[in-house]
Amino acid sequence: MGSSPSAEALRVCRASPPRRSGCAPGRSSPHTYGGHISTEPRINDRIRVSEVRLVGPAGEQVGIVRIEDALRLAREAELDLVEVAPMARPPVAKLMDYGKFKYENAQKARDSRRNQTNTIIKEMKLRPKIDIHDYDTKKGHVVRFLKAGDKVKITIMFRGREQSRPELGYNLLKKLAADVDEFGFVESSPKQDGRNMLMVLGPHKKKTEARAEAAAERDRRMAEREAGQEAERSELAGIRAQHAAEPTTPRRRGPADNLDPDVDL
Repeated sequence: MGSSPSAEALRVCRASPPRRSGCAPGRSSPHTYGGHISTEPRINDRIRVSEVRLVGPAGEQVGIVRIEDALRLAREAELDLVEVAPMARPPVAKLMDYGKFKYENAQKARDSRRNQTNTIIKEMKLRPKIDIHDYDTKKGHVVRFLKAGDKVKITIMFRGREQSRPELGYNLLKKLAADVDEFGFVESSPKQDGRNMLMVLGPHKKKTEARAEAAAERDRRMAEREAGQEAERSELAGIRAQHAAEPTTPRRRGPADNLDPDVDL
């Protein structure tokens, strides 16, 4: 006759949530529930239904067929039966090459990641009383960033008594926005942020367009360089051919040709 569970064990089992614990009289270790949920569709023998709405490999509607007939058609066509809509009633399954399908989807995902644009915000810091040469240099950097399709955050840094004259920074930002108006626009108007004044410039061209134009310009320069090198090679070949076609006159031998070259005259 087995021993009955103690009152303490029964109290613990009643207090434990049933989802996390599988307590029962006489048991002390809980059970673990749940597991890994697959995100891939069910294929072939993994499809556990009696019938499916079958779609052919070219997208044609076959109709509702038994799962045995669908698997037989897949074997005859040397394809896979893939459950594409498991929540439908009955589930929708399609005949396809599942390995090729996965490969094409991976390629599409890779291309989409490659073509997506990551917004990069460059930053340029200026002083209210910046020198004209420093201003031209930093303006050139801003233009380069905008041409590349990047946003630029302009920061005016005030120090000491300069904080009492915010109009200096405001006028400088307006001047910079006007100077680079051909390549970008004011996305965020100048605003005070503590000791600094900020403004954000956005490019007229998207990142992908800027990359395409840069690649086209690079290809054009390479084509011009190759054309110049080909022209130089053609010119050298012509000069060599001209020299080879000219008649050569034998040099007349003189008395000095019979002397010993090691003897000084």
